[in-house]
Amino acid sequence: MPAFRSMTSIRSADVVVVGGGTVGAWTAVLLAESGVPNIVLIEARTLGDGASSRAAGMVRAQGGTETAIRLGLRTQEFYAASGDRFPLDCGFVAQGYLMPCFTDAEVAQAHDRIALQQRLGLEVQWLSGSEIDDRNTGLAPGVTLGASYAPGDGYIDAPRNVLAYTAALTAHRVDVRERCKFTGLRTAGGRVVGVDTSDGPIDTEHVVLTGGPKLAKVGAAAGARIPAGGARHQVVVTAPVSAFDVHDVPMVFDLTSGIYWRPGEAGGLLWGMSNPDEPPGVAADFDEIYYQKARDRIEELLPGLKGLGLRRTWAATIDYTPDHLPILGPLLTDDGPVEGTVVASPAGHGMMWGPAVAEVAADLTATGRCDWLDLTDLGLDRFDAEGNSRLAPEPISLPFPEKAAL
Repeated sequence: MPAFRSMTSIRSADVVVVGGGTVGAWTAVLLAESGVPNIVLIEARTLGDGASSRAAGMVRAQGGTETAIRLGLRTQEFYAASGDRFPLDCGFVAQGYLMPCFTDAEVAQAHDRIALQQRLGLEVQWLSGSEIDDRNTGLAPGVTLGASYAPGDGYIDAPRNVLAYTAALTAHRVDVRERCKFTGLRTAGGRVVGVDTSDGPIDTEHVVLTGGPKLAKVGAAAGARIPAGGARHQVVVTAPVSAFDVHDVPMVFDLTSGIYWRPGEAGGLLWGMSNPDEPPGVAADFDEIYYQKARDRIEELLPGLKGLGLRRTWAATIDYTPDHLPILGPLLTDDGPVEGTVVASPAGHGMMWGPAVAEVAADLTATGRCDWLDLTDLGLDRFDAEGNSRLAPEPISLPFPEKAAL
């Protein structure tokens, strides 16, 4: 018998959460922690089956907008406190994170970002090219014009995070129903009254809709259009690095190419990449041709990787929104917002923003408001009928597509 099927005879709930990834699972945990008594979480497969268990686990607050910075800081606070609140901690490591610049324009943009980040409370500084050369970073001497650096940014191990929220769900007695598909939303008078699932209906007045790369399908089943999509992302772990200790050098995000790296297992370096020219869609196979192109770039920046083989490779479909910003607000149908619903998407930043997005979703569900993040422009009403956002995109992101299929 699967681990979470003992309560499926119960056909009503105070809250139903759709999706067992980072956002959905932590939302359910936080609601239970706040005292909501009867929470059902439904997951079409198993907990963490999607990108939540395959992510690279990068966690930074060096965003380019106030929203991104606040979500990053809040998530880091969550991870740091997770061991005191839950049976297992999330395994967060504050490694320090460099974001190098290669042109004068990028330097100017970095200084503007640092000013905003510092105003919002992030510990971050500018390091000149010579200061970077004087540090143990593994970067080729003289390769950058400088970089922003945040010592509190770091990473988590994605499977550890899945273990942590699974243990927390169990400890808080959340009714988790795996292999249970969401098939529809029932409403009356403009508010939710229940959900339909492959295991039968559940009566409820509150629903949180998550779904990662499949959020658009979740929305369609609920009778609405959600402009979110999925795109391939690739990760590799190298053979052991001898040129430097991977645990002694900072993480790096080369925004120009969309390549980043951090410590991996067994002395290897973990690095990831997304192809900006690839059309969106579900993809889990490894693109060897694009990997070769990305490898040329990382070896230019990090000469210590030249000639190293690979220990592991994988690909996963990660979610995105057209403006690379989260979706947080009620479901919108042609008849208007559905009272009692919350749509929660981290826009491809599940490890980086997921727990903070979950906090917002839990706050909105329990109290109808969020006191620490401005949600004015984060709802579905920012998108037009073609899925175009009225907001400027979050600039510090992977090269996500800028359109979502509707």
